[in-house]
Amino acid sequence: MADKHKMAAPLWLLAAAAAVAAIVAALWFTKANGPTRVADPTTLIGGPFSLIDQTGKRVTEADFRGRYMLVFFGYTFCPDVCPVELQSMSTALDMMDQKTAAKVTPVFITIDPARDTVAVMAAYVKAFHPRLIGLTGTAEEIAAAARAYRIYYQKAAAEAADDDSYLMDHSAIVYLMGPDGKYVAHFSPGTKPEAMAARLKDLL
Repeated sequence: MADKHKMAAPLWLLAAAAAVAAIVAALWFTKANGPTRVADPTTLIGGPFSLIDQTGKRVTEADFRGRYMLVFFGYTFCPDVCPVELQSMSTALDMMDQKTAAKVTPVFITIDPARDTVAVMAAYVKAFHPRLIGLTGTAEEIAAAARAYRIYYQKAAAEAADDDSYLMDHSAIVYLMGPDGKYVAHFSPGTKPEAMAARLKDLL
């Protein structure tokens, strides 16, 4: 497994870079006469989704209206990046005063629904934060949610075998979405909990 991690590391970096590039692309587009500001860039990240939470209940983006969402896409078999980012999210919320932190719902959306069943997600999210919501669904439902959030993911090229030990390449951006469901800010991979908590306090 150690060798797999070494092979996947550069691809994680490429996935992270792709996510940042996607955000930049969402905020700007180019016409023949040069770059032009999009009138409302916040509409280009986020959108409708219909998924299943860790209790087996179907939820949509409408169920989160009125609350901020701290959203991360990943998978439970992830060896390093996902647990680190989820722990950073959880720690950041715990560092904030309860009243402010209560405005934010942490959400973990799998990009590996074949392995991340409702039961698997239920056991996984408990290890991070009591309010962390884990979402899964069909492959098509996950793909639709990922497209809405400009998330890149695919099975690692070196993991072509049909066994259950494969790795996934994916974006590692944490998004902050507003009570109206629109994009507010994002946190790059590796953002320290202290920095995340300070930024959240400013934004909330």
